[in-house]
Amino acid sequence: MLLGVGARLLAGAMIVVCMVLVGPSAPGGALGGSLPGVAVKDTVPNRVMTWNLCNPCEESNVDRAAEIAKYAPQVIGLQEACEPDVARIREYLENLHGLVYHVEYGTVLRKWGRCGGAPWSPGAYGQAILSAAPMTDRVNVEYPDGGSEDRGYMAVTTRVGGKLVRVFNTHLAERRQEQVRVEQARVLAGVVARHDRAIVLGDFNAVPDAPELAPMWELATDVDPQCHPSPVGTCEPTTEWQSKFDYIFLRGITPLRHRVLASPYSDHLMLQSDLDQV
Repeated sequence: MLLGVGARLLAGAMIVVCMVLVGPSAPGGALGGSLPGVAVKDTVPNRVMTWNLCNPCEESNVDRAAEIAKYAPQVIGLQEACEPDVARIREYLENLHGLVYHVEYGTVLRKWGRCGGAPWSPGAYGQAILSAAPMTDRVNVEYPDGGSEDRGYMAVTTRVGGKLVRVFNTHLAERRQEQVRVEQARVLAGVVARHDRAIVLGDFNAVPDAPELAPMWELATDVDPQCHPSPVGTCEPTTEWQSKFDYIFLRGITPLRHRVLASPYSDHLMLQSDLDQV
């Protein structure tokens, strides 16, 4: 009888030792914090990115977060973004990849068909900005005419490469609504013009030589040196249908290099740029 009790005590002690060595089995652990074994990594301090997420699309937020984590931008602007999706992407970036971001939303509508939710409380849809540095002075503006769907822009002040800069994120009206985009681009350019240093991220739904983008070209340049209003050069497409719709416009800031990055998780490619003299 005493031998049996001793054996049970020994087995219990071994279990405790194993739990200490291995750690909790639940995701994130009973003690909280990041997932076991996840190394904290840094964002690239002068890197910015824009990405239209595709909506409605049946894509995993785990996969979206993994795509962003590959390049670890300091700031990323997301379009066609549902607030719950962005919140999960942010959580996965931290818990699975060790990347900690602040987030601000630029909701333009609440629509069950875009973001789900309860029929009486549909999900919030629009833009979002994730930044490794804190953000201040957020504004969120709907364009007077969104076209077939409400559209708008948001702006924040944050640090990129250690220096303060005004960052905008927008999504202009759909492809065949040129006249609507004319007014939207005019409104956006009028606000951007107030800042000597600005980064404008977004899906403009227009090719570089489209007339409606003229107000933006007067103020800023795209990170792709081949992209400008004159239809010359080889401008890299940013969509599956081989059109350049996505831009990182810079005002008072010089690009160092850029990349257009294919992703299986959206009909838009990711546009990324490292900035010089930020």
